[in-house]
Amino acid sequence: MRTTLTLDDDVAAALERLRRSRDESLKVLVNDVLRRGLKQINARPEPRRPFRTTPVTLGRCRIGSVDNIADVLAVAEGDAFK
Repeated sequence: MRTTLTLDDDVAAALERLRRSRDESLKVLVNDVLRRGLKQINARPEPRRPFRTTPVTLGRCRIGSVDNIADVLAVAEGDAFK
């Protein structure tokens, strides 16, 4: 099948570099790249493994309530925060 493709400059440059490194014709290279891309697009994505974090005990809370920021800063930084 014959068709005309308009390639973006960056795609054309990447294909040209690849063509030179493989020493293949542009036709063979474009067909190979399209086959691989179509196969990858149509493939089911691999299931992701769930991300797990390890819990760490931080000790008891030193502040009764964090509603008052001044009290929190007094405990965290001492009374010198003012």
